[in-house]
Amino acid sequence: MIFNLTLLLCDNMLVSSTTLAAEIFNFAQASARANRDNSKTIKIRWLSPDGKAVKTSAGFELQPTHSLDNLFDSDLVHIPAMWRNPRPVVEKYPAYIPWLQEQHKKNCNFTAVGTGVCFLAEAGLLDDKPATTHWHYFDQLQRSYPKVQLERQRFTTRAENIYCAASINAMAELIMYQVERIFGRVIARQAQRNFFHEIRNLSESASLEDERRRKHADEAIAQAQIWIQDNLAKPLNVPDLAAQFGMTTRTFNRRFKAAAGQTPIDYLTHVRMTFACDLLKNTDLSILEVSSFSGFKDATWFSSRFKQWAGNTPKAYRHTVRAKLFG
Repeated sequence: MIFNLTLLLCDNMLVSSTTLAAEIFNFAQASARANRDNSKTIKIRWLSPDGKAVKTSAGFELQPTHSLDNLFDSDLVHIPAMWRNPRPVVEKYPAYIPWLQEQHKKNCNFTAVGTGVCFLAEAGLLDDKPATTHWHYFDQLQRSYPKVQLERQRFTTRAENIYCAASINAMAELIMYQVERIFGRVIARQAQRNFFHEIRNLSESASLEDERRRKHADEAIAQAQIWIQDNLAKPLNVPDLAAQFGMTTRTFNRRFKAAAGQTPIDYLTHVRMTFACDLLKNTDLSILEVSSFSGFKDATWFSSRFKQWAGNTPKAYRHTVRAKLFG
């Protein structure tokens, strides 16, 4: 499978808001091949309207590989941030607007960073949809595009297949989310460890489609989630949890999946593994102790499950994260 990534280029763009995305995707592809998964290939195209180089905010030029006259498919279009006032840049590139609208009709995904969101707003793709941008341009975006539902308190937003990031750090989380969507959790976690020391829940950190896992209206399931988090070290099983909250196992499984977006077992595993990551990262507990505190009584079984979940053994995970924190 070929995944087509198109990186828009424009004058006065912040280079890192584009090159970082390309580097993360290239690393993910290399990791997949190292894991003997050659089923996915990333095709990266650098685009300018006329195929001519653009001058970045850093003062040097970037040479595109394609122009708007070239015919190619895009699975994800990535729009960079611009330095200072984005309005002159958006006005300088009117040819991008109908092209973005056409890509939207083809159900392409979009990620936009900071003021790059203005290109999507100019194309009308954010009308009556949530979006965010760099905090300095909140008011300008709201004045220029009053139909956009500006989320001033959010670092990332999602409106169907359109993802907006307020900053480059927030963009990195969106790109990691895309990597997980394409290559899977293990490769995404390997990529995140390579570029960042923070190990977060990739789907939840960006407040994307799994937002409902944290916010739902089923109070009994919410209480069950809290109870699970508070009792990780205890032996837990679904029938006992269901009985504790006055449900049959079948009803508990059904309501939990509907409310949280995952089964009780998957949720329990996720919470335990996330807690184990925190212990490995922030304490000097032995692997056996981390296993026990996380609810795994057998350290060998824990190590095996952890490697399946994170893509690395607990020991290797700790070494990688500590090296980035203190190296």
